[in-house]
Amino acid sequence: MKKFKDLECILLVDDDAPTNFIHTKMIQKSGVDVAIKAVTSAQEALDYITHTGAYEHTPDKMMQPGIIFLDINMPGLSGWDFIEEYRKLDSRFKIHVIIIMLTTSLNPADEAHAKSIAEIACFLHKPLKPETVVELSQRFFEEL
Repeated sequence: MKKFKDLECILLVDDDAPTNFIHTKMIQKSGVDVAIKAVTSAQEALDYITHTGAYEHTPDKMMQPGIIFLDINMPGLSGWDFIEEYRKLDSRFKIHVIIIMLTTSLNPADEAHAKSIAEIACFLHKPLKPETVVELSQRFFEEL
């Protein structure tokens, strides 16, 4: 198992539970030693990051994500809406967080939009692969 500094948790944000399940398995298969939290809405992701809502009374048991894999098209708050709300967060919730847009969208405008947003490190197409998890971990974090 590979361990990386400041990468204790990966947060999956996708409204499709089967996709979260598959991506969880891919992260596990990657050999990166990391906890995985999967949520099905952008609002739940914001609550998790800020220890509010359903996560208000469990901050001592929660790890701050080092990587957030974010879907674009979700009911309620979209991935774009998540970014707007994320920008408003106190900086202590954003230290060492890498946001990866992970989507099925083939729309070039979505990719261009994602690349124009400073908070988004890269734009990738689903499904997530084990080697991609390793590559991103090595790219953005120091291996221990």
